[in-house]
Amino acid sequence: MNEKSIYELFQTICQKNQNSNAFSSKKGGQWEAVTWGEHERTCRSISKSLMALGIEHADKVNILSNTRLEWVQCDMGTVNIGAVTVGIYAANLAEDCAYIINHSDAKIVFVENYDQLQKVESLRDQMPGLQHIVLFDGHGKNENGIMGWDDFMAKGNTISDAAFEERAAETALDDLAAIVYTSGTTGVPKGAMITHENLLFTSWSVTECLEILPGYKTLLFLPLAHVFARILTFFSMRGAVTVYFAESIETIGENLKEVQPDFFASVPRIYEKVYDKITSGAKDAGGLKEKIFNWALATGMQVSALQQQNEKPGAVLGIKNSIADKLVFSKIKAAMGGRVIWAISGAAPLNKTIAEFFHACGILVLEGIGMTENTSFTNVNRPDKFKFGTVGQPGPGIEQAVAADGEVLYRGKNVMKGYFKAPEETAKTIDENGWLYTGDIGEIDADGFLKITDRKKDLIITAGGKNIAPQRIEKIIRTSRYISQVVAYGDKKKFCSALITVDQPQVEAWAIKKGLDVTAWKSLCESEEIKKLIFSEVQDKNKELSSYETLKKIIILPEDFTIEAGELTASMKIKRKVVIDRHKQQLEALYDE
Repeated sequence: MNEKSIYELFQTICQKNQNSNAFSSKKGGQWEAVTWGEHERTCRSISKSLMALGIEHADKVNILSNTRLEWVQCDMGTVNIGAVTVGIYAANLAEDCAYIINHSDAKIVFVENYDQLQKVESLRDQMPGLQHIVLFDGHGKNENGIMGWDDFMAKGNTISDAAFEERAAETALDDLAAIVYTSGTTGVPKGAMITHENLLFTSWSVTECLEILPGYKTLLFLPLAHVFARILTFFSMRGAVTVYFAESIETIGENLKEVQPDFFASVPRIYEKVYDKITSGAKDAGGLKEKIFNWALATGMQVSALQQQNEKPGAVLGIKNSIADKLVFSKIKAAMGGRVIWAISGAAPLNKTIAEFFHACGILVLEGIGMTENTSFTNVNRPDKFKFGTVGQPGPGIEQAVAADGEVLYRGKNVMKGYFKAPEETAKTIDENGWLYTGDIGEIDADGFLKITDRKKDLIITAGGKNIAPQRIEKIIRTSRYISQVVAYGDKKKFCSALITVDQPQVEAWAIKKGLDVTAWKSLCESEEIKKLIFSEVQDKNKELSSYETLKKIIILPEDFTIEAGELTASMKIKRKVVIDRHKQQLEALYDE
């Protein structure tokens, strides 16, 4: 890594690959490509328009939108002139948006559409520093600083290329490129200050771990307000990869088949849903189809076990696996595009069983780890060096260690500059020697592979003195086709219990087969039949847990936890304290019996 700014890397890539496709989006039912040359010209125009509106070096530019091409272009247009991008999740409530706009001292906010505009307008009187609002979709009102996209882009006509180049040249490695607000599972979100060096170094370190070749394609559907998606765009830029933007979360399956990506990255929930759909579909088919599926999977598991030891299957097993691929695995791979060389899982723990399942089917899912405070990357498994159940080895230039109490620490150029306007919080997180305290509990094996066992603050210590990782329990129980979300409970208790939400389509399908009335969902969830079904699933999954980790009692909830109810963060993480406090009385009653 030898770039002096993001702009320098950006210019190099755009000039080397001018006529190659950089991005593609679906418009009117057709994929429309944008070349690197076109991308560079658009980003330059955005930079010049921001300058025309008075955006200075280190000023904050907010983006309130779902993942799309304009998000990336506004990000690049912002950082190229030394301003700072601040993403806001499209799912955020109006109050959350207002907090980030105010706390970041934003002068301008890009909003996706009228729905997002309404959030900002509803609390506009509480945002005294906000001067401009730009709509991606829709016409501006030409009042209160609200303008449409075309009007915004025309502003830059007054700025010369020379003035733009002068601003771009002033940007340094230590300058802020972004403030990324944490999801806030434990309270008010904090703004992690990410520098040009953080993004440049981290994207370089990732490319040293995962080889990408000219002509590769990827599908992006993660929210760009999350630093995980942001680093994917920088990683893709380094390799001149064509990034396709998924139309929505609902169309991921369809878009994968259309795009046929060489790789993609996702959170574990997507892999869990695919796993549930495949395995439950085979079970429901029954008969010969189920037998063929189980035989194929057992064959694939044998091959996978050998490959994990860097060994090849013998002739007979190789033939059996080829038949299994033709009958079963080829269909699974086709559903994910048919060309995936490897996929990445991050942002939350991936169940080892699911990673092993996909590998048996011929799809390598490489688990990695990162957090907002270290630019979303520290470790990842490699295509030629992986261990399921771990998050892999650290990237080049990144040091890892485990403190005396088991907390995982990191040091490197990926570590943030600090929390915006929060020096005391920064001092608690990064020590005087530059070590970042992650809050994760983990173990490092002899080969440097890291295994995360839990979050430090989430550890359950039972009345018997056993330390239990609730996330381990939750991800195992969640592999049931009938279970959607799980929150384990049991600190200072004799045994563990849990709040469980159920998968409505799967449970309803089961209930219909049993002749149960499914018209009243809440009543169905409270029925003895459903209680027995879910508890039997829990008992089956308990077999994968130590005796002191098993769930002895559960509470079934009819509705999933949601962002709107304040139970999930914008990145879909469960706010454990909020959920437990809300159901504390019910949970405590389990221990009174």
